[in-house]
Amino acid sequence: MGRHRSDPMGVARLVLAGLAVLAFAALLVAGVLSLVGVLSADPEPGAPPSSAATAPFATPEQVPTVRVQCLRQQCPRVFLKVAGGDVLLDREMAEGEQVQSFDAGIDVVLTDSAAVRVEVNGAVRPPGKAGERQEFTATRG
Repeated sequence: MGRHRSDPMGVARLVLAGLAVLAFAALLVAGVLSLVGVLSADPEPGAPPSSAATAPFATPEQVPTVRVQCLRQQCPRVFLKVAGGDVLLDREMAEGEQVQSFDAGIDVVLTDSAAVRVEVNGAVRPPGKAGERQEFTATRG
């Protein structure tokens, strides 16, 4: 009668498939942990700013080059880009949402400059008229 033999190539394929499933699971877990970390790092809309950002004797390193906060329920497109570098934000913002950068130069485009509060090096920038588009570069100062 026929003998039962295990196929070495079949076992190797099973081992490789098992390793692929484990690698996928590890990447999935790492992605979920990263997402949870990013989401928990942002303050909730309407939450007060952190104490480091509002410290009365803040050092220049603690004051962001630019900070944009949405003042309305929905703020039209806000675009922030490191001068000559990466795009930091290019989307609408929700009420109370803030974004800030400590980079030396930030290109800023506001679709409706009256809908947001903008601070440059800790100083509030005067808002424009409702619906007014503004473009400027904030530099560390």
